Amino acid sequence: MSGSFEGKVAIVTGASSGIGYATATLLAERGASVVLAARREEEIAAHADAIRAAGGKATHIRTDVSVSDDVQAMVAHAVATFGKLDIAVNNAGVEGDIGMIVDMPDENWDRVCGINLRGNFLCLKYEARAMLAAGNGGAIVNVGSVNSFLGSPGAAAYVASKHGQVGLTSSASAELAPQGIRVNIVCPGLVKTPMHQRIRNAIGDAAVDESMIPRVHQRRAGEPEEIAKTIAFLCSDDASYFSGSALTPDGGLLTTV
Repeated sequence: MSGSFEGKVAIVTGASSGIGYATATLLAERGASVVLAARREEEIAAHADAIRAAGGKATHIRTDVSVSDDVQAMVAHAVATFGKLDIAVNNAGVEGDIGMIVDMPDENWDRVCGINLRGNFLCLKYEARAMLAAGNGGAIVNVGSVNSFLGSPGAAAYVASKHGQVGLTSSASAELAPQGIRVNIVCPGLVKTPMHQRIRNAIGDAAVDESMIPRVHQRRAGEPEEIAKTIAFLCSDDASYFSGSALTPDGGLLTTV
């Protein structure tokens, strides 16, 4: 069946909320066995319980993607629990503190790039190893942002890390696609997630509604479930000729700037 993930095993990082949780839920609904990974263990444990209560297959493991040992343990947990790894969605990310480059603490840069870019690298490294060892190919989707292509004042660390993910995705695809592992990136626009709410809290609802929403052709923020469907497409056999690609579910935002 098109869009089915029966018999597939998936890891989703950043699965404690927002796009990550929506993606884990959707993959499980379509038949995948899902490993939910994030730093907030209480949330991912509850989400895994909810998936199982709905008839799906899920487990969880606390993971800080910027820590190599954590990422290795996450992948090992997926293989030990479900026998293999077919799909990985590298969604974990943070926006960091808003502030101009001249005022930005070194620690903010290191934290944001450590999670968003180093974390993405570590996930790719160990996920690909597991897929190559099994010899069955696979699909990896990194989660970037419209800021993978756009600069933004006060968000240099976030923007740099998201730009870096595009290059990382392209390079990983060049290395892995010949061996049957497709690597793509999804770059969402404004989406109703906890991160979106934190931005609203930081700069004000009026600033978002008056300066940002009008630049979106659909005049609204997206829902996490809409991004999850894009990710699921790239994970599916329907996307068999997609690798090294960047999809931008953003309601038209990029075409207006």
